[in-house]
Amino acid sequence: YTPPKPIDTVIVNGAECEPYVTCDDYILKNKPEAIVKGLSLLVKAVDAKEGIIAIEDNKPKAYESISNYLKNYESKVKLRVVKLATKYPQGDEKRIIDAVLHRHVPSGGLPMDVGVNVSNVSSVNAVYEAIYYDKPLYERVMTVTGHNINKPTNMLVKIGTAFEYAIDQAAGTKGEIGKIINGGPMMGIAQPTKDKPIEKATNCILVQTKEEAIPPVTEPCIRCARCVEVCPVNLMPLYIHKFALKEKLDMAESYRIMDCIECGSCSYICPSKRPLVEAIRFGKRQIRQAGK
Repeated sequence: YTPPKPIDTVIVNGAECEPYVTCDDYILKNKPEAIVKGLSLLVKAVDAKEGIIAIEDNKPKAYESISNYLKNYESKVKLRVVKLATKYPQGDEKRIIDAVLHRHVPSGGLPMDVGVNVSNVSSVNAVYEAIYYDKPLYERVMTVTGHNINKPTNMLVKIGTAFEYAIDQAAGTKGEIGKIINGGPMMGIAQPTKDKPIEKATNCILVQTKEEAIPPVTEPCIRCARCVEVCPVNLMPLYIHKFALKEKLDMAESYRIMDCIECGSCSYICPSKRPLVEAIRFGKRQIRQAGK
């Protein structure tokens, strides 16, 4: 919150478009004071002119909660709440800037390049608690869910708690665990063990059944271009995937591999079930390691 460029707008990202994840929705519904006052603090911190809370229209109670609180809140800075159409992956900061302000962050750029600061709901809540209650960030609200969880729920957990303990607090699993994912089904990362500690960025633990975790059979690319059609960044995942796997890093960069937000839309839509996102992640790691 000390950007080197002038900021005129602060956006609270309440889109939460990832399937299964509902912790931001829970905070918005139950802690409107924290979000509104936290946003007010951030607007003042970066000397912005306006603060916006952006919520997708599949969260009507959250939108109502924030709207009702804003009606009676007197602020020296301009604050408002906007309702967005439900669309994946609108939770990406560049996508939400475009949806709310119709500003396009350039390739390789950051939100501050278009005068915007984007903060997620948990961060705004943490700022509010730090300023008003002198509370360090040692716990967070997160979702524990999945078809294999007995009682899917949102819970307040201390950072450092093992995944296994959080799963037990959701009444455990219904059967043998197929996969534990840190995050949602589209952008989350599968974990090798239940001993993984919860971190400040852990918003969800998704536990899949054995049947759900069976990897699909991969077929050759048929060049249908469905991955190109769904890519929110207007990339060509089929070519980036090929160059990444062959470690042709210069070609992958020429196709803007580093602009990929790893939303998983291409892998989801691919009829051949190609591991597009996995290959792109591999290519990005190779480029970073090479210092390019």
